[in-house]
Amino acid sequence: MLDVGDDAPEFELPNQDGDTVRLSDFEGQRVVVYFYPRANTEGCTTEACEFRDESPTFDEQDVAILGISDDPVDDLEAFADEYDLPFDLLSDEGGEVSTLYDSYGEKQMFGNTFDGVFRNTYVVGPDGQIEAVYEGVSPEGHAEEILADLQNATA
Repeated sequence: MLDVGDDAPEFELPNQDGDTVRLSDFEGQRVVVYFYPRANTEGCTTEACEFRDESPTFDEQDVAILGISDDPVDDLEAFADEYDLPFDLLSDEGGEVSTLYDSYGEKQMFGNTFDGVFRNTYVVGPDGQIEAVYEGVSPEGHAEEILADLQNATA
């Protein structure tokens, strides 16, 4: 895992609309970069909807939210539309960016082994450095956990 104080790896990925989004687009702003395994699955939907529900609070604190998975753009578009997600979902189909963030690799499910995205989250500071790391997170309550940590850090 990347550590607090590390420079966040720069990336450029298409969002759910096919537009290019770069981490550097958010220079000077705090960014939550959350990695999730698969759009429209139970845990990932819970996590995304909680970020959606808390997005006004993130906005008030000038914190951007970016969700990254290895889903294709079309799947992300359907997911964002169905759940009215107000933030960018980024398509990392080959897992290159997820790998840079130690959030991609071999997984096992139902006796099958495959490569996929791990549920990890990073908070990137306005200076481009990692401010917080959440490894193997539970989707439920995760957005609130990050908000609480951000409030404690700035208090």
